[in-house]
Amino acid sequence: MAGQLLDSVKAKYGAVAASGLSGEHAGVQAVAEAFGYTAEELRSIPAEANMGLSCGNPTATAHLKPGEVVVDLGSGGGLDVFLAARMVGPQGRAIGIDMTPEMIERARANAEAGGYTNVEFHLAAIDHLPLPDASVDCVISNCVLNLAPDKPAVFREIFRILKPGGRLAVSDIALKSDLPKEISISLAAWVGCIAGAISIDDYRTGLLQAGFQFVEIVDSGADLNAYAKVENQSGCCSPAMAPTAEQPSNRPSPFPIASSSCCSPPEPGVHDDLRNLLSHFDVNAAAASVKVYALKPAARSCCGPACCA
Repeated sequence: MAGQLLDSVKAKYGAVAASGLSGEHAGVQAVAEAFGYTAEELRSIPAEANMGLSCGNPTATAHLKPGEVVVDLGSGGGLDVFLAARMVGPQGRAIGIDMTPEMIERARANAEAGGYTNVEFHLAAIDHLPLPDASVDCVISNCVLNLAPDKPAVFREIFRILKPGGRLAVSDIALKSDLPKEISISLAAWVGCIAGAISIDDYRTGLLQAGFQFVEIVDSGADLNAYAKVENQSGCCSPAMAPTAEQPSNRPSPFPIASSSCCSPPEPGVHDDLRNLLSHFDVNAAAASVKVYALKPAARSCCGPACCA
């Protein structure tokens, strides 16, 4: 089942990455702003980095400092990586991890187009991170940990790569109560970031068992129905993805812009599945966009036999 889930996630998000969906679409912009990004932040990054896949803004709460190393799990087109890169400055590094090849390709193209010199992107699963132990100051993620079938493994990997005293700052989906059965068994709901979510209590327990301290999980109060704003923009034949006045056909771009004749009928995308779910169920009753904070304990200095016992 886990393999089927991962294959479905890769296929859906690969299709989004290969599309022309970007921050230049009004619906995508509306979703990002609904989950905490400012218009100024969105203007400061390549438009193609934003595809309306967020459920929060982890860079707003990560307290990143110049010179730090920050890792974004499930980095997509690079939205949070590029915002973090500006915060950590030229002496710092912002690293994106994603398991979808199309997303990595899109993020790297965005980095080149934007002239970023302190970012890097790696193709990898978030439960097997290609990074050394204790090498990272902060780990962020945006609506991705809920997609991982083995969440304890992800929590352990985050703990492993963080330096002593390092921190986790994540935006994610967690459950306040049980989901309706129709959603809990739906593959589309898993890909849509709902069915794979765990309860807030289980989220906290999992982080504590991985070794974290000072775990705090806060309901952001954001309306999950905001995903429905990306209407008719995620299929490859969507009229909204054809060239517009804001995105003329002669504008240079490393990404394909879909036309209305590219396929028939369009295959449902991530946003279509979410919109269908939201039309039948009030997911806000059971699920929440949450802000997750946790610290890896600082290393103790040993001053004698007692503390090393």
